[in-house]
Amino acid sequence: MDLIKSKTYINLAKAFAGECMDRTRYEYIEYGARQQGYKTLAECIDKIAYNEFNHSRMLYSFIQTAKPTAIDNIEICSGYPFREKWDLVDNLRLAALDEQKEAEEVYPTYAKIARQEGFDDIAGLFENLATVEKQHQKELTSLYEQFAGGTAYKKDKTTSWVCADCGYTAEGKEAFDVCPLCQAKQGAVLLQTASCK
Repeated sequence: MDLIKSKTYINLAKAFAGECMDRTRYEYIEYGARQQGYKTLAECIDKIAYNEFNHSRMLYSFIQTAKPTAIDNIEICSGYPFREKWDLVDNLRLAALDEQKEAEEVYPTYAKIARQEGFDDIAGLFENLATVEKQHQKELTSLYEQFAGGTAYKKDKTTSWVCADCGYTAEGKEAFDVCPLCQAKQGAVLLQTASCK
């Protein structure tokens, strides 16, 4: 089957559009975090946004394998979420839900279709994307829970708190409000999630 005549071709275009939109939504969240003084949260979100950029790049690369390679337009009809507003904490929750849907519904479905149509390499791409989106969902859920629950900078047990600006480290149950070394505000303290380290 020619890629350009397949459902997989349309799914690649839908996924590309979705990943581009994900990246932009994460840039909005990053912007909000920076505006509120949460420098390391913004950097965590920026890493996820960069992942989404690379997802879209890989999808675009597969689209470009279709013949003819000069594609003027791909008509797609698909739904995309527009739930995020300007509430930073709620946006973390909503982003986690979006990632969960991609990981558990969208990409597994696209992978199944690609495999049925004989595009095993593209099926593998969708499966790999689902794995990463599941990790994003876990990271965003963790960030949401920490900020919603007031535990981003306060823990039940002694924790190492590291200033991302200068590297100063202190042990305690709460992060310092201002770094004793460089005077950075608390938003520069590294958060306790994998993507933030």
